[in-house]
Amino acid sequence: MHKSNHKEKSFTSTECNKSFTKLSTLKIQQQTHSAVRPFTCTECNKSFTRLSNLKSHKMIHTGYKPFTCTECNKSFTRLSHLKRHKMSHIGNKPFTCTECNKSFTRLSHLKRHKMSHIGYKPFTCTECDKNFTQLSNLKIHQRIHTGDKPYICTECNKSFTQVSGLKFHQNIHTGDKPFICTECNKRFTQPSSLKIHQKIHIGDKSFTCTECNKSFIRLSTLKNHQMIHRGEKPFTCIECNKSFTQLSILNFHQKIHAAVKPFTCTSAFNSKKITK
Repeated sequence: MHKSNHKEKSFTSTECNKSFTKLSTLKIQQQTHSAVRPFTCTECNKSFTRLSNLKSHKMIHTGYKPFTCTECNKSFTRLSHLKRHKMSHIGNKPFTCTECNKSFTRLSHLKRHKMSHIGYKPFTCTECDKNFTQLSNLKIHQRIHTGDKPYICTECNKSFTQVSGLKFHQNIHTGDKPFICTECNKRFTQPSSLKIHQKIHIGDKSFTCTECNKSFIRLSTLKNHQMIHRGEKPFTCIECNKSFTQLSILNFHQKIHAAVKPFTCTSAFNSKKITK
């Protein structure tokens, strides 16, 4: 007589006829039919049938995302979400937006994206009235107003509002530059730095001075430039009280007092005695 290698599934759901090897598993499954969700998130009141699902959900509010994509450093709360995300790198995005043709790996992501077209952002910040499509994004945004930066670099103690910001920052300490410009192969520690750099190749200077129409790639560079028109020189030398519009210029100036001469003439002319 042939002996089966599989355990007999003796516990069957009367709702869907699905069978299970354990009674405990059947009871958990039956909760989905009876809509019993005993585990509730204290942050947003969302309920779950399993404690494990609640624990995974809570990572959204804390910002803890232990599963990181090796392709783009994007992080996720669950391994299953990371696996779905990896489909984007191999080009498998079956759900496409009819408005802009942008594609997604999950139907839920497509539905969330469609909110941007209809302008539906139900979660509003009480401090600045900025609106968001997701509660988790609102909570992260509110850290700007509260000053809460829970993610701290163990190397230099710099703090960040999001774990992604901390991870990108840590590339500075490790020397890792995973973001590469396709035009010149220059590498960067952060995706934002890469985006700013790429403006050089496309000639994008979107920040324009209203005084002289000079344009800049970065907003910070424009603000520094505008100090010239206002006559502001916030960086002052403690040796001679001379002021400058930029910190980099001050640092260069201070080398005069420190007797540092970084540029040395190597011409043979200097070594010869000039005679009539």
